[in-house]
Order: sequence, then structure tokens, then C-alpha cells
Amino acid sequence: MLGMEFKPASGQLAHFSINVGDMNRAQAFYGGVFAWTFQAYGPPGFFMIDMAGAEVKPIACLGSIQLRRELVPGVVLNGFECTIAVADIDSTIEAIQRLGGTIVMAKCTLPAIGHLAFIQDPEGNLAGAMQYDSKAE
Repeated sequence: MLGMEFKPASGQLAHFSINVGDMNRAQAFYGGVFAWTFQAYGPPGFFMIDMAGAEVKPIACLGSIQLRRELVPGVVLNGFECTIAVADIDSTIEAIQRLGGTIVMAKCTLPAIGHLAFIQDPEGNLAGAMQYDSKAE
């Protein structure tokens, strides 16, 4: 998974962490929604995430900087915002709700980009889920 061969370019996003209070609940949520698997690594309570599986090759991560905003009234993002690519936003929303997450910002369409929803996991973390679709209207 992670070894001495991992050498990202300077300035490239190299790692993210999801900080949780209940590891079992968080792994069940992210495993169930995004099909991620987890491997213990390093100190107790620290797991590396396998997001793609063996059959998928990772791609470069897009980045932006923008003014802070409210997702919905009273919910302001502070810090880094992560968006996770999904194949089907509607089935992802269903899985999020079934597994104890909530939809913070309802699905919307970004023309020529795709369909986006913001979620909150059972641990209180916010993230985006995006079905990329260059033909979205």
C-alpha cells in the first residue's frame, strides 16, 4: 500500500485524514458508501485507506482555492474541502442515509461538470460526493 516508493512532487496533495471518534462506525460508513477498505498502519487507531482497489488506477487530484461560503444556512466549511468521485450520485445518497450519514446540501447539478451533494458522516465530518458528467445540464 504505502512504501518507500511513494514520492509525490513538491506541492502535490499527498495525504488526507478523516478524524473520527468511533473507528468501527466510520469504517462501516465509508466502506459501505464508497467501497473503501482499510489496513492498520503505524500507531494504534491509524488505518490507511484503499480507495480504488487493484483494478482502478489513481488519477491526479484537482485543487481550487475559493472564498469561504455557507453550504446551507448555518453550515460553513472551514479548512480543506474534500470531494469524493462516485459512479451514481443517487445510489450514493441512499447509501449515505442508510449507513447513518446525512445530506447537508441536496444534490445539485453543475453544468458540464456533474452532480454534487454535500454530506456529513456519522462522525460529523463534511465532504462532497460528485458524479462527474461533462454532459450534465
